Amino acid sequence: MTKLAAAATAVIVAISIATACRAQTRADTTEMDAMDSTDLHATHAAHEAMSGPMSMDPHMTLTPLRPRSPADSIRTAQLVAQIRTALARYRDVRVAEADGFRKFLPSVKQPIYHFTSWRWALRAGRRFDSTRPTSLLYREGPGGTLVLAGAMYTAPARTSLDALDQRVPLSVARWHEHVNWCLPPSGQRERWRETRDGKPLFGPKSPIATAEACNAAGGRFVPRLFGWMVHVMAFESDDPNVIWGSGAEHDHMHQ
Repeated sequence: MTKLAAAATAVIVAISIATACRAQTRADTTEMDAMDSTDLHATHAAHEAMSGPMSMDPHMTLTPLRPRSPADSIRTAQLVAQIRTALARYRDVRVAEADGFRKFLPSVKQPIYHFTSWRWALRAGRRFDSTRPTSLLYREGPGGTLVLAGAMYTAPARTSLDALDQRVPLSVARWHEHVNWCLPPSGQRERWRETRDGKPLFGPKSPIATAEACNAAGGRFVPRLFGWMVHVMAFESDDPNVIWGSGAEHDHMHQ
């Protein structure tokens, strides 16, 4: 499969997941219509954005941290234990593939590889199940082997903060959304290379984060790309700062 074909497949997959994890309202449909099969770079860029720092990013919304409680600490410890028990068999990526997980952007080298189950992604749109994540997360190990690092869970964009907290405590983890993207017009993929003042004009590294500025640049403004997402690096470490990423890191920095 060529890189272009693989990326095209990834876009279709990403849109399927986003649709499954979002309310079927007219507003949601309008947002998803902004994504078309020419937006290969948008899907890749969103993936890169998830793999890097998420704080202070105009194209990323993070849930606010809530006060820590003993009950939340107990619940998150139980979640990690459940995840490790249920997903341990996927340390062998071949088992994951046999169970229907498919590698996101297979032809692109990445710091974290997402293997996604479209069936479990649909399920996540209806209910949370820690044993059935939307994606498994792998790092490249010695000799090119893939090492299981964690899992990604998703929720519909309409999900309230209280409902997200019921899934994974907001005092420990920070769910995120990709927001305020300016994309090239449909069918003008070549415009992804455009820059202004040394910065990309489009995508998550662009300074453009409003509809007005995007329209002035001749782009398409997309208020939200997907729904809510959270990474749980349950196999990386026993350190909560590693397992829960930005949420725990934020808490640690402000102790």
